[in-house]
Amino acid sequence: MNPIQLFDPVSCTYTYVLFDETSREALIIDPVDEQLERDLGVLRQYGLKLSWAVETHAHADHITSARLLAEHAGAKIAAPSGCGITTAAVQLKDGDSLSFGREQMRVLHTPGHTAGSMSYVWQPAATGADAAPGNTGPGHVFTGDTLLINGCGRTDFQSGSAADLYRSLTQVLLALPGDTVVWPGHDYAGKTQSTIQAEKSGNARVAGKSLEEFIRIMASLNLPKPKRIDEAVPANLSSGQRQDAGAPASASPATDAGGVRAAPGYAGDVSPQLAWQWVSAGQAVLLDVRSDAEREWVGFVPGAVALAWKQWPGMVMNAGFDDALKAAVPAGQKAVLLCRSGVRSIAAAKRATELGLQAYNILEGFEGDPNTEAHRGHKGGWRFHGLPWRQN
Repeated sequence: MNPIQLFDPVSCTYTYVLFDETSREALIIDPVDEQLERDLGVLRQYGLKLSWAVETHAHADHITSARLLAEHAGAKIAAPSGCGITTAAVQLKDGDSLSFGREQMRVLHTPGHTAGSMSYVWQPAATGADAAPGNTGPGHVFTGDTLLINGCGRTDFQSGSAADLYRSLTQVLLALPGDTVVWPGHDYAGKTQSTIQAEKSGNARVAGKSLEEFIRIMASLNLPKPKRIDEAVPANLSSGQRQDAGAPASASPATDAGGVRAAPGYAGDVSPQLAWQWVSAGQAVLLDVRSDAEREWVGFVPGAVALAWKQWPGMVMNAGFDDALKAAVPAGQKAVLLCRSGVRSIAAAKRATELGLQAYNILEGFEGDPNTEAHRGHKGGWRFHGLPWRQN
């Protein structure tokens, strides 16, 4: 069984989905935030439950969607312990393994591109007629930016070391069985996979090269700085966490006799319970300003108006928001706005107020704030309080 290989054309990043055929538990390696909806669609298409979102290192050329996958699909985040990704639930060390159903993926520390870089070895469990002893087939290794097809990752920034990379290549990765399938983190020429034997005998950077030759080759590359490094690395050290642009500060804690907290720029903040009372009494229209993917995967409130403030890919502004908002709220009714945790709904409430509506933000949002494992729904929010919701 091969992994599902997915490609981001902007960063030329490969993302991999591995799963257990029996339990349908899965893990994803090196996901890209701009491909979140694609990846959620793949999970749904194959009927998979995502157990792990795994990083090979802290990327400099794209932003990971690991934290979003933790929120949307319930995955735990696993990252190399030497990369400083402190938001990961599991800090991986050499020799560790991750389990998903009956399957296991083994961790290899392969520093050089970065000091913490990891590669992952997977030998799929045999099933059915293939379950005879010794009939396991070739293994797979996911090499991130350490070993590429006919190349390797650069070593000139982000704790890189040509000497460390040479040892990782020659003593760790190229020491694997020759028929092991190599699945790289990137390819810029349309190649999808290789083998350890092919790289051992023909890789232009390392095959037949001494340590001194390899160091000279790496020092002479003179590659340009990655375009997104200043944005990507800080975000990836927090598993891809990015705040919505222009997100306002928290509202004042002052509350009036009706249960509404005062807030600048809109009518105020209300609890999920009060918002539901208004909606149930016909006094307010509930507007869910989360993205389509969030409603599809996390859940939705029956009867709420689905009106995204921002949409994937890229969480760009919804150009039709104003017109749809005005059409959804009859004259004389309040607008109560719900998002994931109360950030976008504040911005949307301010915009609704500018359009002449009496608009309120729903505190805590649909899922509440994340816990220490980046999972939502355990500390507050619409679902947490037992208010009506459904899931497709």
